[in-house]
Amino acid sequence: MTDATAPKPAGPTPSALAKLPVTVITGFLGSGKTTLVRHLMANPGGRRLAVVVNEFGDVGVDGEILKGCAIPDCPAENIVELANGCICCTVADDFIPTIEALMALTPRPDHILIETSGLALPKPLLKAFDWPDIRSRITVDGVIALADAEAVADGRFAPDVARVDAQRLADDSLDHETPLSEVFEDQIACADIILLTKCDLAGPDGVARARALIAAETPRPLPMIEVTEGAVDPRIILGLGAAAEDDLAARPSHHDGADDDHDHDDFESIVVDIPELADPAHLVAAIEGLARDHNILRVKGYASVAGKPMRLLVQAVGARVRQQFDRPWGAGEARRGRLVVIAEHDDIDPAAIHAALKNMGQNAVADAMS
Repeated sequence: MTDATAPKPAGPTPSALAKLPVTVITGFLGSGKTTLVRHLMANPGGRRLAVVVNEFGDVGVDGEILKGCAIPDCPAENIVELANGCICCTVADDFIPTIEALMALTPRPDHILIETSGLALPKPLLKAFDWPDIRSRITVDGVIALADAEAVADGRFAPDVARVDAQRLADDSLDHETPLSEVFEDQIACADIILLTKCDLAGPDGVARARALIAAETPRPLPMIEVTEGAVDPRIILGLGAAAEDDLAARPSHHDGADDDHDHDDFESIVVDIPELADPAHLVAAIEGLARDHNILRVKGYASVAGKPMRLLVQAVGARVRQQFDRPWGAGEARRGRLVVIAEHDDIDPAAIHAALKNMGQNAVADAMS
């Protein structure tokens, strides 16, 4: 047991004039960003942390999860959720005021973590740190990209890598990338360190394939570290001193040279209110069916299970669904279920998604009564 009266481990003690370091945590949908942030909150290495969470969709799942993990070194007031759109698209309205508010806290945070949306391109966010109001007071300590080793090993972001590479060699003007692969590659190219997650699901051969595929996409050699459930020594990923905002040329993007106003129209999210469940298995089956029939990328949210005092947290990446009871329902809190469903714009079918999830609830009730 740790002695609560013992002194904290030696950590950074920035002066009021020192630039405040920020770590940008990026990664594709369901790669484990929130799990990593939770681990860092619990193991800050002597730092007083603040956290900014940028959600995609109207239901603040990740921000609420993190606030439930607040500790003295990262109290709830140091955790801010931005769900009004991509923070690099709302710099003046949301991002800058949020950063300034965190910097004005007493005591001042030693380090800020920014968890981007899984659909975010990190380079435009780095450019936001050039904003005059904060440039002299803050620096990007490093960009950490999480990659789901199982997904990468399966080639989900480039269905036939060898063929695409051959086509590129044959004709430099050809562009055979999909929006998903561009997001993934931009995240990797912007990183200082790659964290490989879900390695247990990928297996040794899958991890080796993922490493090779990622190495082929990086513009420069990058360290790759295998992590389980976000557990990584904070000394490895915090305190890098990368000053990434001054190193943009070394972090190429598919969108370099394009208009700075990047487009999120490739993806769409909808929010679905779901009825109370008799059995969570019905919800799992419905999500698996949506992933199979409608190419759903991500589902996250909450559900109420009949007879259970705890709220059910639901996180799905494709057909892979994880569920756990995360906290008791509050006194007077409405026991309602809400899910955010994310898919590529051309695949999303709101009517079909609503029908599948509503019918799931009806089927659950019917089965419970039979």
